[in-house]
Amino acid sequence: MPALNEELLAFIGKSPTPFHAVANMSALLDENGFKQLDEGDYWSQTEPGRYYVIRNQSSIVAFVLGSADPIETGIRLVGAHTDSPCLRVKPNPVTHKHSYLQLGVEVYGGVLLNPWFDRDLSLAGRITYSDGSSIHNRLIDFTRAAGVIPSLAIHLDRNVNDSRSINPQKHIPPILLQTDETSSIDDLLQSQLEEEHNAKGKILGYELSFYDTNPPAFVGINNDFIASARLDNLLSCFVGLKALLSADGTATTMLVCNDHEEVGSASAAGAQGPFLKSVIERLFPDGESRHRITANSLLVSTDNAHGIHPNYADKHDANHGPVLNQGPVIKINANQRYATNSETEAYFAHLCEQTDVPYQKFTNRTDLACGSTIGPITATEIGVRTLDVGVPTFAMHSIRELAGSRDSDYLYRVLTAFLNVADSPGAK
Repeated sequence: MPALNEELLAFIGKSPTPFHAVANMSALLDENGFKQLDEGDYWSQTEPGRYYVIRNQSSIVAFVLGSADPIETGIRLVGAHTDSPCLRVKPNPVTHKHSYLQLGVEVYGGVLLNPWFDRDLSLAGRITYSDGSSIHNRLIDFTRAAGVIPSLAIHLDRNVNDSRSINPQKHIPPILLQTDETSSIDDLLQSQLEEEHNAKGKILGYELSFYDTNPPAFVGINNDFIASARLDNLLSCFVGLKALLSADGTATTMLVCNDHEEVGSASAAGAQGPFLKSVIERLFPDGESRHRITANSLLVSTDNAHGIHPNYADKHDANHGPVLNQGPVIKINANQRYATNSETEAYFAHLCEQTDVPYQKFTNRTDLACGSTIGPITATEIGVRTLDVGVPTFAMHSIRELAGSRDSDYLYRVLTAFLNVADSPGAK
């Protein structure tokens, strides 16, 4: 477990954006003998082996084409998402106020805004530029603390602890530097492009996010917890990837990590888009065979669950309060916000029992709205049986989340077993 968590925290620390996460995942796949396929190339009859495909540099499908007949075994799929709520830089972001240069930002996803104040923030993402003859994409990461959103002093707002609300247009543009009003965003990006890639060019577009420079860490007297940004959902991406690397190559196994889950998944790279469906159709072009394969397949959608917070226990149904470090959570919702049904729930519970992994069950309070995952969307698009699971977490969508240090290992063990079970998953 310690080695897995050390790798997990290093991975999250190096992955401040979905682009960086996918780049780091592809590097690990390369090291383990996976071959990258290009969507623009002709895919002939692909032989059994290890492969991966990337779309938009922010979504990835990695898979092992097994030696067994996929009609008999189905595809074992693990799903997760690469994006996390954050602050995205606007196209024309620069403002100069009282000698300070600030960048305007948009709120990406359901951000918990209060924790973003008084943090050492850096900036990372993808820039697209022209060198005069062609257009290139490059990833950049300032790494150092490049900005901050200072709080307003309590002396200027005596009711702050009772009633202050945050206006995202007015209150959250980060301060980057003091300026003579000649600096521009292009100047900053061109300087960073040259520093990281020894390249120059005209900046034509970018997708940049602010992030907390405070590194991931173990927390607690006994290191019971791990604290980090983007645990939702890079924890699942990394654990799913490690499980895929352990696949024995008998059954066909697949990891899909989509971008844009936090904003609805409706994109070419999102779960509601055609990415996964396209990959499966190209691997199994015969329609009749593909339908039979799908019928024997199962997707385990892995996305963090809400652990019961001891200070806010009344926010949970009294019988469904997952506890950190007590195993993955099977997430259930009658209105299909989660895709779990009794069959897929029972299969996962049985698998946990077979691998000596504890598990828990969660459903929302009936009087509170329920979030969702890529699970129901992928099930709708592909028609595959699906369940939703995840490790319990505190402070979901905060700039710094908290999970149990043992739960990553529990999830890894059960996903590894899932990808290596010989029989077709499901009830008989």
